[in-house]
Amino acid sequence: MRKIRTLVAALATLLSASQAWADLTIGVSVSLTGPTSALGIPTKNGIELWPKTIAGEKLNIIMLDDATDPTQGVKNTRRFITEDKVDVIVGSVATPVAVAMSDVAAEGQTVQLMLSPANLPEGKGAWSFRMPQSTAVMAIPLVEHWKKLGVKTYGFLGYADAYGEAWLKDIQPIAEKAGIKLIATERFARSDTSVTGQALKLVSANPDAILVVASGSGAAMPHKGLVERGYAKAKIYQTHGAASRDLIRVGGADVEGSFVASGPAVVAPLLPDSNPSKALGVKYVTEYEKAFGKGSANQFGAHAFDVALVLEKAVPLALKKGKPGSKEFRVALKDALETMGRTPVSQGVLNYTANDHFGFTPDTGVLLTIAGGEWQVVPTN
Repeated sequence: MRKIRTLVAALATLLSASQAWADLTIGVSVSLTGPTSALGIPTKNGIELWPKTIAGEKLNIIMLDDATDPTQGVKNTRRFITEDKVDVIVGSVATPVAVAMSDVAAEGQTVQLMLSPANLPEGKGAWSFRMPQSTAVMAIPLVEHWKKLGVKTYGFLGYADAYGEAWLKDIQPIAEKAGIKLIATERFARSDTSVTGQALKLVSANPDAILVVASGSGAAMPHKGLVERGYAKAKIYQTHGAASRDLIRVGGADVEGSFVASGPAVVAPLLPDSNPSKALGVKYVTEYEKAFGKGSANQFGAHAFDVALVLEKAVPLALKKGKPGSKEFRVALKDALETMGRTPVSQGVLNYTANDHFGFTPDTGVLLTIAGGEWQVVPTN
C-alpha cells in the first residue's frame, strides 16, 4: 500500500510539473512608477483583459515595474530569462527602457513584444517586435494634413531621448519630400517641468506648425508652454504617444483645436465599417471601459490588448515545433511572428517579416483633433 501511495504521489508530482512546464509564461516589464507611469498603468489594465488561455495553454503572467528606468528594465529582463524562464517578454512602454531590454532579449533568444515604437540600430533587434506603430508610419497623416493646409515650415519640440530622436529622424524625409522644411529644433527631458526657453525660441522662429513629441500626461506641459507664449493652438501637432485622455484632462482649453496622430483603437466607433481594425477596436473599447470606466480607453491599453491577439495567431503555429518552456518553442514563436502574414489588430494591420519588426501598414494612422474635450477624426484626403 505504501508503494502504491508513493507511486501515486510521484505521478501527481510529475503531472503537476508537466502542466506547469506547459504554461505559456509571459514576463511583463512596464512603467508603473516614474515619468512614464501614465502609459504603464493603462497598459497594465489592458493586460487584465487578456484571456486565461491561448491555444489551450494556460497564461502565466509575471509583471514587474521598471520605474521608467533602463537599468531596472534590464534587471527585469534578465530575471525573466534566467529565473522565470519566460516564453515571451512584453515591454516596456518607455522607449529608452524598451531599447535597453532589447539587447538582453536578443542575448537570451526570447521574443520581446515592445510596447514602444523604438528604433534600434542596424543589426539589432532580431528578437524584438513592436506593438505600437512606427514613427515613420504615424508621421504620414501629419504630413498629409500639413500638405492639405499649405504648411511650408515646421518646428520640433520633443523628448531628448530615443522616442524624440526617432520622430526627428523619421518625419524629416517625409516632410522634405512634400516640400516642408524643419526650421527650428528644441528638446527637453521627460522629467522637466517647464520648456519656457525652448518655447520662446520656437515661437520666435514662427514656423507654420510645431510638432510636439512627448507622451501621456507629459505631452500637455510643452503644449501649454507654446500656447502661453502666444503660439496658435490650431498649429500644434502631437504624436501617437500623446493620444490619450490625459492630454485632454491636463491640457484643458490649451489643447482644444490641436491635432494628434493616433492608431485607430482610440476612436474605433467613429471609423467606417470598412476599416479592418474597427470591430477589434470597438471590442477593445467596450471591454476596457466596462472594466475601468467610460472614457478610459486609450491607445496604451490597446497595444496591450493587441499583444493577446498577436499571440493567439502566433502561438498555435509555434506549438507545432515545441512546447512552452523550451528553446524550440521560443525560436518557433519568432519564426511564427515573421511568417504569420497580415494580422488585423485594434491599432491597425500588422504584417511582420524577417526584415520588418514594426509591421504596420502605411495606412494605419489616423489624425484626431480635440473639440469640446472629445476626440474627432480629421479627414486627411
